[in-house]
Parts: sequence; C-alpha cells; structure tokens
Amino acid sequence: MASLNLGLSLSRKKNAFRNAAVERKNLITVCRFSVKTLIDRSCFETIDDSAPEFLNFASILEQILSHRLKGQLTWFGYESPRSFWDYIRVACSKVSHSCICSIENMENVSSSRAKGRAWIRVALMEKRLSEYITAALRDYKTTRRFYDDGAIVLGEEANMLAGMLLGLNAIDFSFCLKGEGLDGSFPAVIDYTPYLKFTQSSDSISSDEEELRTLGSSGSESSTPENIGPPFIMDENSWYNKCKRVEQKYRLALEQKGYLEELVRLREVQLSDSASQNKLLTQRIKDIELNHKLEKEQLEYIIVELQDQLKSFHSLGHLSADASLSQMSFDAGQSQDGSGKHDCSHLSEGKEETPSLLGLCGSLTSVASYKSLTSLKSSECLASPTTEMTSPGLTPS
Repeated sequence: MASLNLGLSLSRKKNAFRNAAVERKNLITVCRFSVKTLIDRSCFETIDDSAPEFLNFASILEQILSHRLKGQLTWFGYESPRSFWDYIRVACSKVSHSCICSIENMENVSSSRAKGRAWIRVALMEKRLSEYITAALRDYKTTRRFYDDGAIVLGEEANMLAGMLLGLNAIDFSFCLKGEGLDGSFPAVIDYTPYLKFTQSSDSISSDEEELRTLGSSGSESSTPENIGPPFIMDENSWYNKCKRVEQKYRLALEQKGYLEELVRLREVQLSDSASQNKLLTQRIKDIELNHKLEKEQLEYIIVELQDQLKSFHSLGHLSADASLSQMSFDAGQSQDGSGKHDCSHLSEGKEETPSLLGLCGSLTSVASYKSLTSLKSSECLASPTTEMTSPGLTPS
C-alpha cells in the first residue's frame, strides 16, 4: 500500500513538472508569434490600442509576467493575489530615467493591474521594454522573492523573452493611457486562433481535395466529383490587391532603407567628430602633463637651492658665534691679569667646583654656550672685579 501511494505521488510530481514545462514553452512560443505579427502589422499602419495584435501581445506578456507569481501575505496569515506591477516596480527602480515614478503617480490609474498595463504601453512607446525586462531579470534576489519555482522569469526562457522583445524597438507605438485597456477589473485573455495553423502530413490517406469532394457529395445526391472545382478561385481583383500590397511593402522597405542610410551617415559624422574631439583632448592632456612635469622640476630645483642657502646661513651663524665667544674670552683674560691674585684666591675660596672663567670661555663653541655665559656673568658667583675689591666683606684677614 505504501509503495502504491509512493508511486502515485511520484507520478503526480512528474505530471505537474511536465505541465509546468509545457505551459512555459507554450507561452514563450505564442509570445514569439505575437511579436512577429506585430512587426508585420507595423509595416502597413501604426500600432495603437485598437490593434488586435497588440491586445493579444499585451495579454501574453501579462500572462508571462504573472506566471507562478507569489501572493502577498496579510497580517492574518492569508495570501492575497498580487499583480506583476509589484515586481516591476521594485526590480526596475534602479533603471536610469525610468517611467516607474510617473506611472505610480498617475491619477486615473488606481489598481495594481492597471498600472502594470500602463507600464507596458509606456515602455513600448519609449522603446525600452526589453531594457526594463533585462534589468528586472538581473535582480535575481528580487525575482526569487516574488516568484515560485518553475516560473518563466526564473528559467532559461527568460533570456529568450528579453531577446525577442528587442525587435519591438523598431515599431512606433501610439497609445492612449485613458482607454479601456487599462481597466484592471478583468483578466487578460489570449486569443490563440491567429497562431493556429494545420499542416497535413505526407502520410495522410486522404487529401484536402478528396475531403472537399466527399463533403460536397454528401450535401446533394446530384453533385458528382467531376463537377466540383478547385477550392479557391483567384480572380483579377484578388491578384490586383495582392500586387498592391506587395508594392506597398516595397515602398515601405525602400523608405526604411533610405532612413537607415541617412541614420548611418549621421552616425558616421558623429563618429568622426567624436574622433577629432578625442584627438584634441588627448593632445591637451599630454600638454598638461608636460607642463606639470616642468613645474615639478622647477619646484624641486628651487627646494634644493633653498636648502643650500639654509645650510650656508647656518654655517655663517656658527662662525659669527665662535668669533664673538673668542673675543669675550680674550677680554676676560685681560681683566683677570689686571685684577691680581686677590680675585683668584677669593674665587677659589668661594667655590672650588666652579671652573675658571678662562677655561669656561674657551670651551664655549656654540650660541647656547654663549647664552649660558651671559647668565653666569649676571649671577652672584661671577661678580665683577671692581665690586669685589670695593666691598668690605671681601677684605683679606
């Protein structure tokens, strides 16, 4: 019993997988047919909301974008239906100069389904439908969040969809965004009859002529197979209309050829202008780099010269400091010889650790030593000889 249930569950899964694959294949095939019929119709007249080919294409695209779309969870845990516009609004929000905000702010369009249909029309008029679909499919995380497994936008058919929609950029669409097509109260219905075509195989027993003869003979007993003519009779008017249609197609093709040639010529002129501007900008960049290099070399030379001048200034400062210190030491020696032994004995008795003034002055070879000398000179330890001789406290005992 368990094996039987397992077999039934496996068969159901296989059938469900097959049905999903067939559904995806059918929708993509019908979408290809609808794009082809749209392109063929655009050769004769402008496509608008009244064209049945466009209405069928819009229904097919809506079915593809709504295939296995997840519902929206409410606060109570129930799943409410969702439109494909919710996915497009989030996935195409990063497209530059998109029409998402303008459609979202439309006054006469309130429901989500109506906004999605308005987006299809605006994208076709902008000739950017393939760009929007490609940008939405690239955001795989958002696509995975909005669709269940087995959806068309999650499979390999999504790349085919973006490629086949690229051919619609050659069509000039004209839509009214206030018509009945934007009514979101009714679902999209696909008409498969324009794409159904029966081709009789070579292994068939009876041909079409024999079947027509059989049907004619069954309608009346007096009719015979010999009296039945060909099923289709081409008169002069039909041939004339056919020639007119071919001539019109030729004229349209000729006009398109002239338009494309003029467009190519304009693009070549723009390309040559861009090339010349590129050369001028390249030459300007080279000149700027050369000027910057020369300025850098000049600044380096100035820095080196300033460093040399600074070194020479320091050396001159040291020489002047040495010369002043040597002059001071010479004057101090003369004053010591004139003062006599009394001053020397007084200095030796006052503090033995203080060096002699002559040795101190001889060891001063820097500006810092010179500053210390002046401070010592103004202190009490290094008093002048005149004050020492005249003060009564310094008389020998």
